[in-house]
Amino acid sequence: MTENTQTPSAPNSELPTQYAPAEVEGKLYERWVERGYFTADPASEKPAYTIVIPPPNVTGSLHLGHAFEHTLIDALTRRKRMQGFETLWQPGMDHAGIATQNVVERELAKEGKSRHDLGREAFVERVWQWKAESGGQISGQMRRLGDGVDWSRERFTMDEGLSQAVQTIFKKLYDDELIYRAERIINWCPRCLTAISDIEVEYQDDDGELVSIRYGEGEDSLVVATTRAETMLGDTAVAVHPDDERYKHLVGREIKLPLTDRSIPVVADTHVDPEFGTGAVKVTPAHDPNDFEIGQRHNLPNLAVMDERAVITAHGPFQGLDRLEARSAIVAALRAEGRIVAEKRPYVHSVGHCSRCKTTIEPRLSMQWWVKVGPLAKAAGDAVRDGKVKIHPQEMEKRYFDWVDNLHDWCISRQLWWGHRIPVWYGPGGEVVCVGPDEQPPAGEGWHQDTDVLDTWFSSGLWPFSTLGWPQQTESLAKFYPNSVLVTGYDILFFWVARMMMFGLYAMDGTPPFHTIALHGMVRDQFGKKMSKSFGNAVNPLDWMDKYGSDAVRFTLAKGANPGIDVPIGEDWVQASRNFANKIWNATRFALMNGATIEGELPPAEQLSATDRWILSRLNKTVAEVDAFYEDYQFAKLADALYHFAWDEVFDWYVELSKTTFFAGGEGAKASGRVLGEVLDVLMRLLHPVVPFVTETLWTTLTGRESIVIAEWPTDSGFRDEAAEAEIENLQAVVTEVRRFRADQGLQPGQKVPARLDLAGTPLAAHEGAIRQLLRLQPEGEGFSATATLPVAGATVALDLSGTIDVAAERKRLSKDLGAAEKEKQQAEAKLGNEAFLAKAPDNVVDKIKGRLAKAEADIARIQAQLDALPAA
Repeated sequence: MTENTQTPSAPNSELPTQYAPAEVEGKLYERWVERGYFTADPASEKPAYTIVIPPPNVTGSLHLGHAFEHTLIDALTRRKRMQGFETLWQPGMDHAGIATQNVVERELAKEGKSRHDLGREAFVERVWQWKAESGGQISGQMRRLGDGVDWSRERFTMDEGLSQAVQTIFKKLYDDELIYRAERIINWCPRCLTAISDIEVEYQDDDGELVSIRYGEGEDSLVVATTRAETMLGDTAVAVHPDDERYKHLVGREIKLPLTDRSIPVVADTHVDPEFGTGAVKVTPAHDPNDFEIGQRHNLPNLAVMDERAVITAHGPFQGLDRLEARSAIVAALRAEGRIVAEKRPYVHSVGHCSRCKTTIEPRLSMQWWVKVGPLAKAAGDAVRDGKVKIHPQEMEKRYFDWVDNLHDWCISRQLWWGHRIPVWYGPGGEVVCVGPDEQPPAGEGWHQDTDVLDTWFSSGLWPFSTLGWPQQTESLAKFYPNSVLVTGYDILFFWVARMMMFGLYAMDGTPPFHTIALHGMVRDQFGKKMSKSFGNAVNPLDWMDKYGSDAVRFTLAKGANPGIDVPIGEDWVQASRNFANKIWNATRFALMNGATIEGELPPAEQLSATDRWILSRLNKTVAEVDAFYEDYQFAKLADALYHFAWDEVFDWYVELSKTTFFAGGEGAKASGRVLGEVLDVLMRLLHPVVPFVTETLWTTLTGRESIVIAEWPTDSGFRDEAAEAEIENLQAVVTEVRRFRADQGLQPGQKVPARLDLAGTPLAAHEGAIRQLLRLQPEGEGFSATATLPVAGATVALDLSGTIDVAAERKRLSKDLGAAEKEKQQAEAKLGNEAFLAKAPDNVVDKIKGRLAKAEADIARIQAQLDALPAA
């Protein structure tokens, strides 16, 4: 194990009788920040380790999912700091364009105003004012959780430096012809009044209607089916497959469009599936992405029939109706004309909704700014295929490739006022000028800037290098880019991770933004259900921190963190983690009062007892195991390993086994005190990244040193003692078996029983005192009668139960239990022997019966052994 180089002062063995997290957590955190433990120095010669925080939205507060993610990142960075890395955990927040604008607009609405009443400049100023008042909530919660971020580097995606980075990369992409402006079908939110990207659309099954409408007359008519009858006002063609014999006579001709005075052509296009429905589809190029492509191929006009609020603008009786009102009115009018051939309602189909406000999105033809993602996405895919970037767990690679290999061009313009305004100016003669951060925009009459802002993900995609000062070639950029690992949820693999990969490779000369992408799952409630305010199961992590302490919340979250898998969590589990923190506290307090120390060298192995050698061997194996789990991002496994080593091996066994040594005093007690101090020193350092507060308090008390935050991470010394481990395992087997037998006989834990221990010729002979103490076994006295004999681990324990239990009553009780177990076995065997039953029963039912049989057989063996161990009646 690594020696600690901090200068020690006199250790203080005094600890309060109970651990009170609320009294220590806040003070400890502020001390860590004041002493600069989390501040990263770019001039340091230490190797760099960098992680960026997935920037939370300035509109919100930390939910349990944030606490989960922050716990994992903090554990990684605390460990690397202890390992001697110059560690940077980069904090900051995202300006969250649509979400923030919506919040401030709602505030204005309470005053009876809209953003248009203020005007753009005053509205943006109002948003900055709101950010100044509300933006500090998240940082306060991060401090409560113990996040070891470098607060001196806190960034905001709209601050001056990041704004310069956004303008720089926009200009670079524009000059490289990777950004362009074009009229395309986009996802439009009639509530937020802006375009949104494909990945900001949430699809769900909605009840709608499917109506079949007859276009044209007589033999020259055909039938089309639609769920959006209101869009027929914008139809500019009907399409059929070129090989469909039913409609060949109509291709190239025109038919009457119902409810209008227009005629539209019938076109042949291979996009149409002749086997689906009637094999004829209405074509509305301005309101459907597939129809837009058909329209492009056949030079059809684009006829928009709705405004930005999804209100019908087409001339006629439907003008001014909302799209849903128009749908009903149009179907009614078609029905009155005898044009409805069939109607199906409810018709369940997948419908896109705005991920922010849940409004049904409207495909809309609109002039927008786009990123040509082809070459950028290819580079992002190749970086993973070539091994430059590893995705963990590896099975998530397929989802990543499915996305980046099939990316459509990215619509980056948003019709908002809050955000990075697009740095393009238009002149009076149709001129278009893209302006970089060091350039002056064109001036003069008729010149004006584009009114749109950029998608929030455009600026957050620059996060790994813009936060380090790019486009300037700063000392921090040279030191801390690329990031070591990105820890984030699989749910934003496409929103954020792919964007950062594309921009990082493009802006940083082919160097990816991070070496590893470690994906975690989503936090769910204890029943596996998604947490949501609407479900009534959302948890404010601060409530649990107030009740149980931050360490308990952190340990619970880490204990459930299997890579890429969702994390169920319930309050009972947090309470159990609080109990673990209390166990650590109480056991350390006992150890300090009984001579545990780190002073002096560890005695050589030959001067140590088997118990001491056993715990040191197990300690080193645990160090190696925890290190391997950290390198594989197996947080649940490392937390579980630490939990069982601490609770089961150190506190339940080693401390208990050492009590007789401590009480006896002398050189043995002195050696065990030094071993126990070593174990606690290393254990606290291993636990610290996950439970930082309680370990800081205990470790500084034990060692008298400045802080565990800057202590050295333990290393495996290589010490192993398999013989000692086997010896203590045998001792544990004896104690466990006798305890189980005592419990089966109904003896109270503290009830003393006379016993003879036959340990001669086994290594257990040296542990007779400890075995008797742990099992409450008295020496055999005069008149001792071995009424029960238990052979285990090469030893024999004979117990005198006379006078402690009613043998006849116990035999009667056990005989009754044995009969019930045998009956259960017979019933299970009968079912499993019934071929007719096996042929019909589902696999899970058969497996359940096999499980009942196995349990019954185990119960029979156990009860029979208890009966055999009883004295004769």
